[in-house]
Amino acid sequence: MQIGLFTPVFNSVDFDGLLREVAKYPAIRMLEIGTGGWPGASHINMAEMLSSRERLREYRARLQDAGLSISAFSCHGNPVHPRREIAERDATLLRDTVRLAEAFEVPVVVTFSGCPGGGPQDATPNWITAAWPPEYAEASRWQWEERLIPYWRDAVTDAQQHGVRVALEAHPGFCVYNTETLLRLRGATGNGLGINLDPSHLWWQGMDIPSVISALGEAIFHVHAKDVALAPSKIARNGVLDTKSYAEMAERSWLFRTVGWGHGELEWKAIVSALRLAGYDYVLSIEHEDALASIHEGLSSATAMLSRVVLTEPPVEAWWT
Repeated sequence: MQIGLFTPVFNSVDFDGLLREVAKYPAIRMLEIGTGGWPGASHINMAEMLSSRERLREYRARLQDAGLSISAFSCHGNPVHPRREIAERDATLLRDTVRLAEAFEVPVVVTFSGCPGGGPQDATPNWITAAWPPEYAEASRWQWEERLIPYWRDAVTDAQQHGVRVALEAHPGFCVYNTETLLRLRGATGNGLGINLDPSHLWWQGMDIPSVISALGEAIFHVHAKDVALAPSKIARNGVLDTKSYAEMAERSWLFRTVGWGHGELEWKAIVSALRLAGYDYVLSIEHEDALASIHEGLSSATAMLSRVVLTEPPVEAWWT
């Protein structure tokens, strides 16, 4: 298993600047690079790469010289958005990113499932979190049967034709937000769709990450290394659903934190061990979204912790087998 980095944390610099910054953290060996959408595209010009094999070769050579490789391209967006122009823009971005991944021989593209409106007349995404009142159950049925499954069935087929798998990041606010919804969509669209497992999005919903890993198994295509700190006193009063902005950090029920600042080393060791039991041996891609730590503090802390818990060598046959 390798330690990687999701590169939007350095969106303020170009590709050359990214390589300089990453060189400060020798433990990082893989990069998850944004191609557009919410991650932005500060570190790659996708149109240029798709039109020029020479530029593509130069880019790959620069990475190789730096001792780096690409774990995934990421284009988080909402390709089933109720506003057609947004849905088409994000669907086009995904198609182009799949072709970029094929050209680079990168096996995974990461994105969100997206979320439609609650019906054909809605202009705003509607995340359904309850089966009652009855309108919610009907809205959820419409979202899945009329929008989500048809779109992703076609998108996954397209990706498979280019030798690429799609890893959806389960995230509240979108139709795929937990184990059950990921497996439901995978069951309807095929094994070319899996998860980009981000523990931080699941912990605050109350999930046990090793249990999630066991249930997902071979559906785990890519993993983010990001933590979350829970505030028990706030949760006791208000629960875990929290729409307060980060300007009110002290009042929130939870905050995203760097690895080790929400859950301890033993818990991260349990995650790594569960991943190995599930057959996953790819990357832990650090995503820095810690509002209480600088970039350098966050990455230094995360790489130090992960360097102690990541199992980098393949297991050998034990003497008792």
